[in-house]
Parts: sequence; structure tokens; C-alpha cells
Amino acid sequence: MRSLLARILHRAKVTTAISQRDLVKPQTLRLWHTYIGLCIAPSLLFFALTGAIQLFGLHEADGQYHPFTIVEKLGMLHKDQVFRLKHPKTAPQPATAPAGAAEKDEDELPLPTLILKVYFLITAIGLVASTLLGAWMALSFSQRSRTQWLALVAGAAIPVALVLLTV
Repeated sequence: MRSLLARILHRAKVTTAISQRDLVKPQTLRLWHTYIGLCIAPSLLFFALTGAIQLFGLHEADGQYHPFTIVEKLGMLHKDQVFRLKHPKTAPQPATAPAGAAEKDEDELPLPTLILKVYFLITAIGLVASTLLGAWMALSFSQRSRTQWLALVAGAAIPVALVLLTV
């Protein structure tokens, strides 16, 4: 009787060990990586594109430059998680400089800052390209395309629905 119980317990341990190993099989990890990647791909694209626009301040009005309203709203969504325009602040007029004083050009960036911004722009472009390529590969080379399309659509629809709640 004791040997029968020992054999049953031994089999239960072996079965449990096998089922735990199945969870970390490369195929299972790859499948979960695909689902997670497709679900977050729309948000990655959004943040990479709007971040690239914000690198050079293209989302904010400055002097004669006025961006499109959608660009301003997307910038606010990226920075503050609200899809509306920032209310302009009424700032006091700056004091005028004495006559003959040299004015420093505020738009001029130091060279290391400009190089860093260009590097981050290249990084954003690479992130967009890599995300699009990964989504295309996931959708093209799989037999679970319905589930993967569902993950992609959910990854786009959930943030859009949440944004609509903030409007």
C-alpha cells in the first residue's frame, strides 16, 4: 500500500514538473512575446512619433510659428495624458532691453544638445521602423492571426477609448 502511494506521489511530482517546464518553453514564450508586442505596438508608435515631434518643440506655438491643432493636442496627450489644448497663460510683458544691448538668440542650441536631439530623433525613427517590422512579422508568419489581430486592435482601441473618456 505504501509503495502504491509513493508511486502516485512521484507521478504527481513528475507531472507538475512537466507542466511547469511547458510554461517556459521557447514556443510559449515567443507566443506571449508576440501577443504583448502587438498589444503595445500602437502605443509605442504613438509615443515614438509624438516624442519625435516634441524634440524640437514642434508641438508648441512660438512667435510666428503655430502648429496644427491636432499636433498641439497630441503633444498634450503625450505629456499630460489629456487630449485638449493648453490654455494660454497671460504672462507679464518682459522688460525691454536697454538700447544697444546685444540680444542672445534663444533659439540657438548648444552643439551637444543639438547632437543629442538628433540622436533621439534617429532613435525614434528606429523605434517606429522596428515596431512596424515586428508587427508585420507577427501578423504575417503565424497561424494564430485572428488572435494576433485581436491583440493589435485591442492595443489601439483601449487607449483611444480611455482618451475619449478624458475629453
